[in-house]
Amino acid sequence: MTLQQLKYVIQVARSRSISKAAQSLFISQPSLSNALKELEKEIGITIFSRTNKGIMITLEGSEFLGYARQVVEQAELLENRYSNTQLPQQHFSVSAQHYAFVVSAFVRLHKAYDREEYEFTLRETKTYEIIDDVKNLRSEIGVLYVNEFNKKVIHKFLREGDLMFNELFVAKPHVFISSSNPLVKQDYVTLSDLLPFPYLTYEQGDYNSFYFSEEILSTLSRPKNIRVSDRATLFNLLIGLNGYTISTGVISSELNGDDIVAVPLKVDERITVGYITHKDVRNSTLADIYIEYLKETIAEEQANLP
Repeated sequence: MTLQQLKYVIQVARSRSISKAAQSLFISQPSLSNALKELEKEIGITIFSRTNKGIMITLEGSEFLGYARQVVEQAELLENRYSNTQLPQQHFSVSAQHYAFVVSAFVRLHKAYDREEYEFTLRETKTYEIIDDVKNLRSEIGVLYVNEFNKKVIHKFLREGDLMFNELFVAKPHVFISSSNPLVKQDYVTLSDLLPFPYLTYEQGDYNSFYFSEEILSTLSRPKNIRVSDRATLFNLLIGLNGYTISTGVISSELNGDDIVAVPLKVDERITVGYITHKDVRNSTLADIYIEYLKETIAEEQANLP
């Protein structure tokens, strides 16, 4: 087994295609295929299964990939310590529901990462896709919530994908509203108070189930409903239409300014936000650093909650 073979495995997993990986590595596709077959034969496992839809990582392959990443990272650190060569481009990816603290932590990671080259990905996306991204190693970390209503269904999907849920914090529900909304003066709001205003939610595509909703109390009927796909649009509509959405109350004034305000919602509910990782893959150094920034960011923003 060679370090080069480990780098091949990592690139194929990242590209989800042997042909694309070969192009990135500047080698021929047959050479790459042969190198992978020799490695699989040597270690006695199948890392990738080949299907009509492309490359799929096996369960054993997921575990092997976690160790391979650690070995390659350590080798690169060692090489950088005792040579004048520049560290290669680093990769890191997060998939998450639409939380400002996820972006704030991502900004901190970027500022702390003093390298000339990197490839970072932050996907604010649908609940099912977050689980699928981490399951299939497109992202190292996923951020989402569970509560009493959806936890059985969400944890079922996590178990099936060999994923772990790690709690970050438990929040009392809040509504996000414009600073010009008349409800902003109240100490708290009720569901009845919100009836005159448009209710904004994130659409969930093919998995538009109540259990995958990004907002709690998704089964309740409301007279005015607007679905959006991104956080910028939702915030613009909160301001432009005096709409509201339900979330944790944790919001970054540094990134979002003072136009959006969190007001407590008087309901007997709790929101448990956490990050998910793959059981068979060890966190990269960047992932561990990002998780710490997540915790720091959340603690700082929670201190400002009403």
